[in-house]
Amino acid sequence: MKKILTLLLITIFSFSGCEKDDICDANTSTTPRLVIQFYDYNNPAVLKNVTNLKVIGEGMTEGIVFNGNGNTVSIPLKTTENSTTYRFILNSGSTSSNEDEIKFEYTYENIFVSRACGFKTIFSLDKIIPVFLWIKDIRIEKSNIVNENETHVKIYF
Repeated sequence: MKKILTLLLITIFSFSGCEKDDICDANTSTTPRLVIQFYDYNNPAVLKNVTNLKVIGEGMTEGIVFNGNGNTVSIPLKTTENSTTYRFILNSGSTSSNEDEIKFEYTYENIFVSRACGFKTIFSLDKIIPVFLWIKDIRIEKSNIVNENETHVKIYF
C-alpha cells in the first residue's frame, strides 16, 4: 500500500509542474505588410491590373515578381528604420518595362504580442516621396498600418 501511495504522489507531483506549451497560434496577428491597390487614373473608382510587376527593395538586386495581372500587392516595411524605398517595375522582363521609385516614410512601434509570438511592429505612414514614370498619382488611404485587411495606399496609372 505504501508503494502505491508513494508512486501516486510521485506521479501527481511530476505532472503538477507542467505548463502549457508556448506555441504561437498561426491566427495570431503579426507585423503587417503595406497593402497597395492599383487604380485607373482616368477612372479612379476602377481597379486596374498591373502586368508582371516587379518590386525591388533599396539596395537589393532581386525582387518580388507579381506575375500575370493583379491589382493588389503587399510589401514589407523595414521594422528598424523610419523609411523604406522600393522600385516598381511595370512589365518586368519585357522591352517596354517602366520603373518608378517610391519612398515610404513612417514611424513604427513594437508591440508585445505574447511570450510565444514575441513582438510585432505597427506603422504610421507619414508621407510618400515618389519619382514617377508610369505612375500618375499616389494617395495614402489608411495611414495606420496595423493589419493587412485594408488598403493602405492607392496608386493610379
